Amino acid sequence: MQFDLLIRQAQIIDGNDRPGYVADVGVSQGRILRIGELSAHTAVEDIDGHGRVLAPGFIDVHTHDDTAVIRRPQMLPKLSQGVTTVVVGNCGISAAPVSLRGDPPDPMNLLGTAKDFIYPRFADYRAAVEAAQPALNVAALVGHTALRSNHMDDLYRTATAGEISAMRQQLRECLADGALGLSTGLAYASAYSASTDEVQQLAEELQGCGAVYATHLRSEFEPVLEAMDEAFQIARHARAPLIISHLKCASAGNWGRSPQLIQALETAAQGQPVGCDCYPYAASSSTLDLKQVTDAHRITITWSTPHPDMSGRDLIDIAEQWGLSLIETATRLQPAGAVYYGMDESDVRRILAHPLSMIGSDGLPDDPFPHPRLWGAFPRVLGHYSRDVGLFALHTAVHKMTGLSAARFGLVGRGLIEEGYCADLVLFDAERVRDVADFSEPQQAAQGIEGVWVNGVCSFVAGGATGRRAGRFLRREGE
Repeated sequence: MQFDLLIRQAQIIDGNDRPGYVADVGVSQGRILRIGELSAHTAVEDIDGHGRVLAPGFIDVHTHDDTAVIRRPQMLPKLSQGVTTVVVGNCGISAAPVSLRGDPPDPMNLLGTAKDFIYPRFADYRAAVEAAQPALNVAALVGHTALRSNHMDDLYRTATAGEISAMRQQLRECLADGALGLSTGLAYASAYSASTDEVQQLAEELQGCGAVYATHLRSEFEPVLEAMDEAFQIARHARAPLIISHLKCASAGNWGRSPQLIQALETAAQGQPVGCDCYPYAASSSTLDLKQVTDAHRITITWSTPHPDMSGRDLIDIAEQWGLSLIETATRLQPAGAVYYGMDESDVRRILAHPLSMIGSDGLPDDPFPHPRLWGAFPRVLGHYSRDVGLFALHTAVHKMTGLSAARFGLVGRGLIEEGYCADLVLFDAERVRDVADFSEPQQAAQGIEGVWVNGVCSFVAGGATGRRAGRFLRREGE
């Protein structure tokens, strides 16, 4: 028979956390039709995969690509890494459902300006993604802060019973339209005043429909264990799987505590479904938060609305130039974004290696001087941490960004190389794959990614995008 795509004699790492094997993979009509010895068959697109690894397309479980997938549907920063699916709506901020009464509140401004928030219903956002047809698949969470901004006149208090009821109704509609679940960003001022009870009541809507609760914890600093306990409590109350976003030990006073965090995660996992995502760097990036301004570690400004010329400069250097304290300088720069070099490498490695952790980039596509994770997170795991450092086997690295991720988020028919599954595939050179983006030049494509297929369509080859965009909007229950 003739396939649409036939990749011959590649080392198949199928996403199931087991060693690879050499085989041919035949694809027709966007799905993996046959795996095995297919030398007698032909194909419209015939690829020699000898000496290369064929893996499921990577699933970036933690992104803020909500509006980028519509405004810049080629999605080169992700596609060039081998990413074929992005999960948007993390940290309590989502592009939908949103009805702004002014400028987007911090940190919703990470997703764009007021003109980018034009989706009052989740169904409107889904339709816009489908119309834009991005180069990769999109699945979406609903942001708690987005819901709050729709129904509250003051984000710096807990919601009333009437406001919670209105938010629940809106969340219920989103879930019916295929949202993956609810996300919170309780560390941010716009959600910090929300009580545990407020979030628990909202999370009750997740019961019985397979939806997840994902949370940027109320604190990633000294009270991180208490914040984890709150997250466990909310998810238990909702009877929903819990995903802790970008689990970390933030700030120098917190370094070395990753064994405690992992122990808490493991203990909770004995009684409820829990997991986490993490990114492979010892620096974070978000909006410029006065509470995080310190001289204990380096802080780089990624953007500033009143002072855009300060993008890419260290806060301490700007302070010296202006003759101000760090706090005064940060205040003058706001609203702004920053990279915080506030983690210890040993904690990063310990969390990254744990079986309960998945990979997410947490990249910010609108930053003029972005954290390099936007372009390099997934090749960094494959190259630096798996091959060079030996933190885990290559098949485990692939599992953390494919099969495990799809299972956690209920992405049916994705994340594995198995017959009948959607043909989201990446072909790479295991000896050459590496991240090139760094903190001085963060917008650089990775090396060693030789081909990316989204729903069976060749979307990227070594050297650049093909221009063919075959991404789909993925509902929670699958296609």
